[in-house]
Amino acid sequence: MTQADWTTVRLTAQLAALTTLLLLVAGTPVAWWLARTRSRAKPLVASLVAMPLVLPPSVLGFYLLLLMGPQGPVGQATEALGLGRLPFTFTGLVVASVLYSMPFVVQPLQQAFEAIPERVLEAAATLRASPWDRFFSVALPLARPGLLTASVLGFAHTVGEFGVVLMIGGNIPGQTRVLSVAIYGHVEALEFAQAHRLAAGMVVFAMVVLVTLYVVNRPTGAAAREAAR
Repeated sequence: MTQADWTTVRLTAQLAALTTLLLLVAGTPVAWWLARTRSRAKPLVASLVAMPLVLPPSVLGFYLLLLMGPQGPVGQATEALGLGRLPFTFTGLVVASVLYSMPFVVQPLQQAFEAIPERVLEAAATLRASPWDRFFSVALPLARPGLLTASVLGFAHTVGEFGVVLMIGGNIPGQTRVLSVAIYGHVEALEFAQAHRLAAGMVVFAMVVLVTLYVVNRPTGAAAREAAR
C-alpha cells in the first residue's frame, strides 16, 4: 500500500478508538439508566439512542452539518468559544461518529445490565454497599461480556462508516479521509487495484470482528452445559 493509504488506515484507527472510548464513557451511564429506570421517559430516550439504526446516514449527516455549520447553534457556539468550525475537521468526525455509533454501544450494555439478577444488587445493598460501590464492584464486572461486545461493535461500526463521515468530513487527505471514503475515491477514479487492497483488508477485519464477538458471547461453564441440554 502507498503512504497515503497507511495514513488513511492510521486516521481511521484513531477515529474508531477515540469514538469507542467516548461512547463507553458517555454510553455506560445511559445504558445503566435505561436498564434500571421505570421512568415514563424511557421509551423516548431509548428511541433517540436507537435512531441511527433506522435513520439514513445521509439524513443524520445533513442535519449535523446544519447544526455545526456557521449558521447552526452548535457552529455559532464553537465559533464564540474560539474552537472554530467542526465540519470538515477530525473533531467533527468524532462528534458525528459518536452520535451515529451510539446504539451499537448502548444497547449491548443495556442488555448486559438487564441480565444482572436483582437479588445480587440487593445482597450488595444489605452489606451496606453504596450505589457507586454496587455499580463499580458488582454491576460492571458482571456486565464484562457486554462491555467487550459494545467495545468491539462500536469500534467496528465506526471503521465502516461512510455516509455520515462523508457528509461531515469530506475527503481531505490526512485529516478526514477514512477507509470507507478512500475506497469510494479509488473506485470513482477507476483505481480498482488500490480499492481492492483496502476493501480486502476491511473484509478480513469484519471476519475478525465476527469471530471475536462469537468467542466473547460463547457460553462457558454452567451456562454452556445448560445450553447444550
